[in-house]
Amino acid sequence: MAEIESRYRKADGRILIEIKLSSILQLFNSFDPAPFHEKELDTAAEHYIVDTVKDFPSKTQFRIIIHLPGGVSCCDEAQKIPSAIHSHFEYKMLVQDRKFREKFRHGRWTLLIGLTFLAIALVARQVVSAYLADNHLLAQIFADALLIIGWAAMWEPVTILLYELWPIIQLKNVYKKISTMEIEILPSS
Repeated sequence: MAEIESRYRKADGRILIEIKLSSILQLFNSFDPAPFHEKELDTAAEHYIVDTVKDFPSKTQFRIIIHLPGGVSCCDEAQKIPSAIHSHFEYKMLVQDRKFREKFRHGRWTLLIGLTFLAIALVARQVVSAYLADNHLLAQIFADALLIIGWAAMWEPVTILLYELWPIIQLKNVYKKISTMEIEILPSS
């Protein structure tokens, strides 16, 4: 981790995420019609902040430093930047929470369907095996095919519940962390 840490300045044990702007509007999405304090961050700024946080272990502490031209850094709009950034990432956190609930609900339904289909396939396999106990090759192939199809029906729920939910939780935690970070507005040097 020494390599990545060497690319960032540190102060008070925190990694500094520094963004240098020539105007306040650079930080926000110019197509967003929302009021200033509710505006969506510029995609590049958001990705820079999120990617920086993701590059470090989860226990790493950060502080965001916004560098603005001297006359702009003290204006009222500049003082609203921290709350605007916090609001943006709180919203992103809520979106991830909703995405998690939807994916989890879908996972439960696919699990119910998959288990039902697996049970039907296993019962059908037993029936085929019982009626064709002569060990016919065709009966054995059909019984094994039922078993494979039954387990294949479990692929989607297993994928969702074991693998697709974790990235959503991790991203939500990153957004949560950013939404509470200390943000400082400084004049550019």
